[in-house]
Amino acid sequence: MAFAAESDWRDVVLEDLAAPVRNALVGGPFGSDLISADYAPFGVPVIRGENLSLGRWVDGEFVFVSSAKAEKLAANTAGPLDIVFTQRGANHFRQVAVVPPDAPARLVISQSQMKITVDRRKADPLFVYYLFRSPTQQEYLQRHAIETGVPHTNLSILRKTPLRVPSLSEQQSIVRILGALDDKIELNRRMNETLEAMARAIFKSWFVDFDPVRAKVEGRQPVGMGAGTAALFPESFEESGIDRLPHGWRAGSLSDLFVGAIGGAWGSDGPSAKSPLQVACLRGIDLADLDRGDVPTVPRRFLSHEQVDMRSLSPGDLLIEGSGSNCGRSLLLHSGISSLFDVPLCYSNFVKRLVPKASLGQAVIGWHFLKSAYMSGDVASYRTGTAFPNLDVEGLVTGLAVVIPSQPVADKFAELFLATRATALWKQSRTLADLRDTLLPKLLSGEVRVKQAEKTLTALATASP
Repeated sequence: MAFAAESDWRDVVLEDLAAPVRNALVGGPFGSDLISADYAPFGVPVIRGENLSLGRWVDGEFVFVSSAKAEKLAANTAGPLDIVFTQRGANHFRQVAVVPPDAPARLVISQSQMKITVDRRKADPLFVYYLFRSPTQQEYLQRHAIETGVPHTNLSILRKTPLRVPSLSEQQSIVRILGALDDKIELNRRMNETLEAMARAIFKSWFVDFDPVRAKVEGRQPVGMGAGTAALFPESFEESGIDRLPHGWRAGSLSDLFVGAIGGAWGSDGPSAKSPLQVACLRGIDLADLDRGDVPTVPRRFLSHEQVDMRSLSPGDLLIEGSGSNCGRSLLLHSGISSLFDVPLCYSNFVKRLVPKASLGQAVIGWHFLKSAYMSGDVASYRTGTAFPNLDVEGLVTGLAVVIPSQPVADKFAELFLATRATALWKQSRTLADLRDTLLPKLLSGEVRVKQAEKTLTALATASP
């Protein structure tokens, strides 16, 4: 195997790659300088930790501040192709992303973030991003994290982080290789998002607006469905305790569809006599990745036999984040997700599990009601605490109102929903992500040269799910 010549690479620290401009390498504002009361319905986007969880690019749901506020925080802003790092949290060293090239010229970074504007005469920003995605750099940041209180990295540690970089042309070639893999993964993610939006639209039409039933009451054929599916829906409404519902359907709560609120276990880093079994352990942050159809690098943990027996997941199980800024976010497990892992799938103590009482179809209905409540903000009324919110899961399960349709309608919706899970896309993304994660450290160390990697990519160029 050909290795890069030693002279092609040089040792630097991160601050050596910073652009020669003011505030090229900075942290977020002091806590009192940016608080939730500063957020506005529109204006200058604020980059938070959740905006660094979608892959290469800073993305997702943003909060905003006014232009006047952003001007006061001018020292704590980022622009296109700046790299943003999360500063604190148990897995902060894994959260890094690049501001997209087509992003607004100015974004504010939050208190828990840091950013660097790279001198593009010395380094390609995406190459630096991939360096910080490599196991070597993540292990370094993890080893040097400050463990007092919540584990965190400060700006001084980040500035002096050692890096090994080749020539700029070699960096750009490596970025093309890894970027091509990420481009395909991103395309798959967007396709899954489109399919997910279709599923949400069908859910609203069937179980919120009752469009098929209204059409039949008015003597019309329901739009967009065949006669067999239309025949499953009732032809009239009846009074219920809260509203008029389709005949035979009933009002209930999430507790009518699921039982229990079992907490998870985080396990240990390595095997022991007490915890010998390796599992893929879902943390809260993983839920959004799987929900979108992304395949995150789920931590492999070691649990005891008893823990695995209690916390192994099966299709139909509903997982709810119980703490943190995204508490209330949820994931319904199904066979497409289970098939992505070669070890048992469990969940951590950041998450609560609900077990379905009845069919998978009814579980799918309940999950969509929960997702709608989360997206609309209704779940927020079940949160306690501000600095680190916690969710009253038991209260949510008994308090969240749902409509429970007939079993045939529930099963038909589940059939359509599971068809949109695009398991083939997920599996292809997993294969591509595994290849990227295998190539990444080898390319970044010079162990594998670009031409060798390009041969592999050529073989995948026509791959389809």
